[in-house]
Amino acid sequence: MPISAGYVARETVSNLWRNRLMALAAILTVGVSLSLVGTALLLRQSVNSQLAALGNNVDLQVFMKANAPAGDTNAIRTTLHETPQIKSCAYLDHEQSYLRAKQLFQNQPLIVSVLTPATTPPVFECTLIHPNEASAVANLFRAESGVYEVAFPAQSIRSLTALSNVLQIVLFTIAVVLLLSAVVLILMAIRMAIFARRREVAVMRLVGATAWFIRLPFMVEGLVQGLIGAVVAVGIVLLGDIGIGALLHRFAEFRSAVVPSHDVVVTEILVVVVGVVVGVVGSAVAVRRFLSV
Repeated sequence: MPISAGYVARETVSNLWRNRLMALAAILTVGVSLSLVGTALLLRQSVNSQLAALGNNVDLQVFMKANAPAGDTNAIRTTLHETPQIKSCAYLDHEQSYLRAKQLFQNQPLIVSVLTPATTPPVFECTLIHPNEASAVANLFRAESGVYEVAFPAQSIRSLTALSNVLQIVLFTIAVVLLLSAVVLILMAIRMAIFARRREVAVMRLVGATAWFIRLPFMVEGLVQGLIGAVVAVGIVLLGDIGIGALLHRFAEFRSAVVPSHDVVVTEILVVVVGVVVGVVGSAVAVRRFLSV
C-alpha cells in the first residue's frame, strides 16, 4: 500500500489535535529544556570570547626594579621574546610607566604625590597565546635578576572559568532531566494516539496495510512535537541573546563577551537537531512498544 505525504500529514494533525494537551505539554517541555541547552552553549562561547579578549589585552606584567641595570632589562626582553607562550610584549620605560601610574591612581592623590619617574619601575606588558598559562609563565620570571614583581589577572581568569563551569553543569543537568521528561511525554502522547485509533489500526491490518503505512504517522507526530519544541527554544535563545548582547554593549569591558552571530547560528542549528532527535526517539520507542503490526 503506497504512502502519500497527504495521508501522513492528515493523520499526524489528527493525532496531535486529539491529544493536544499532552502534545502541548511535550512541546513546552522540549522548548524549555532545549532553551537551557542553548543557553549553556552560548554561555560557554561567551566565556571563551571573554578569555580570548583577555588574551588580546595585557595579561602579564613583568615589573623591573627601578634601579635595574640595562643588562638585566635587555636579558629579560630577550627571554620574553623567546618564550613560546608569549604572543607579544610592549616595554614602558620609567617615564611611560610613571604616566601610566598617574592615570591609574588619579583618584588617589597621596600615592601620586610620592611617585616620580625615577622611582616608578619600568614594566613589560605582555599578551599570552593562552591566558590560562599566565601563572606558569609568571613563575619563569619571578626569580630572574632585576625583576621586581610579575603580575597577572589570575583570580579573574579562575573566577570566570569556575563560574562558567558551575553554571554550565547546572544548566546541562536540568536540561537532561527535562529532555528525558520530554521523551516520556512524547511517548505517552503517541501511546494515547495509538490507543484512540486502535480500531482503525486493526482495520488497516486486515486490509493489508504495511507496517510503515501504520507506523509512519505516529513517528512523524513525535518528530513534529520535537521540531516545534526546538523552534520555541530557538526563539527563546535568540531573544535572550539579543537582550543580553544589548546589555553587554552598554559596558565596554564586557563587549568582548558578546557571542558572534556565526556561533549563535551554529548553536540554534544544534538545538533544532537535538529537538528532532528527541521527538524521533520518543516516537520510535512508543511505536515499538505499543504498536504491534
